[in-house]
Amino acid sequence: MRNKELSFRSGPHVDMPLLVAIVAIATCGLVNLYSATSPYIGSGTHGRIADIYVSQIYWIVVGVLLGVITTVIDYRAFERWATVLYLGGAFSLGLVWVLGTDIRGASRWIQLGSFTFQPSEFMKIVIVLMIARYIHNDPKTEPRTLIDLAPPVAFGLVPALVVMAQPDLGTAIIFIMTTLSVVGMTKIRSRTVFNISVAAVIGMVLFWNYRTSLLHGYQLRRLESFVNPDADKTGAAWHAIQAQTAIGNGGLTGEGFMQGTQNQFGRLPDQYSDFPFAVFAEDWGLLGSLVLLVLYGFVCIWAVHIASQARDRFGAALAIGVGAIFFWHTLFNLGMAIGLFPVVGITLPLFSYGGSSVVTILISLGFLMNVSMRR
Repeated sequence: MRNKELSFRSGPHVDMPLLVAIVAIATCGLVNLYSATSPYIGSGTHGRIADIYVSQIYWIVVGVLLGVITTVIDYRAFERWATVLYLGGAFSLGLVWVLGTDIRGASRWIQLGSFTFQPSEFMKIVIVLMIARYIHNDPKTEPRTLIDLAPPVAFGLVPALVVMAQPDLGTAIIFIMTTLSVVGMTKIRSRTVFNISVAAVIGMVLFWNYRTSLLHGYQLRRLESFVNPDADKTGAAWHAIQAQTAIGNGGLTGEGFMQGTQNQFGRLPDQYSDFPFAVFAEDWGLLGSLVLLVLYGFVCIWAVHIASQARDRFGAALAIGVGAIFFWHTLFNLGMAIGLFPVVGITLPLFSYGGSSVVTILISLGFLMNVSMRR
């Protein structure tokens, strides 16, 4: 009886390792954003860019508040609302076609007065909730077939096709990879895995053969510049080349805070959104970059650890989904910066500027903390 009373009084415990890692990444992100935008301080033309780190602080505060709410409420309550949230997210994606604001050739945002948000960002966590609900309610214990996997895959694939048409190839990729990550935690027949692998190879071949019809002009140029960077060094390949140059400039210990030459002389485009890692690597070098990679890697590995200790399949799938969102964002963004992947506009969690992205990541990490506290 005494042990039960002590357990009841103490209640759920905050996952301190996870919390410390999140705070460390967010702090580094704010410091890096200040460095990335420092060349614009006092600039009349781009002066507003110098102040976006202040907006980022506001978004972090909003994200933390919403993350606390998702942490306090037992995560199993969200299972009952998963379908409603999914339908609401799908409706908001449809509203983009009606109320969408065109920014740099893409219509992904809905603007209400001075407030602009990107529905596809919030859809990431909603997809995870919906797939986790399906996995939890599926009583099947034997390995799953293609027919068994069709519903959860459709939950991610259909929104992916919608956002791909906006066009937003980067978010569509995150939808697909997150869906496959969560579905992959279930038992799958070896023949089914083989069939999926063959279908994926055929799909990539067809995509490459019909890329001119499937992709928009700027997307096609980015893909072709990735395959052959020397063909368009001052055009589509410019961003990636300058990012790699900045990373190389950092050397072992970096050029110093706000001292990176590529960034300070304005040679690094989109340094506060697509290429914040290039700024960080130029300022802090290889050693600083390794510390940052350890932090990101810890969150991803810790998510798998939390999933392994979850009290039910819904919590396990939710933890894997959050970890997958965090992992694929990090992998693709860093891959863009160092030239392993083409530039597709995927943000670096808690580093890239963007209200919808920051809030979504913090809400999803709130779910991860929720599962950890109630394991």
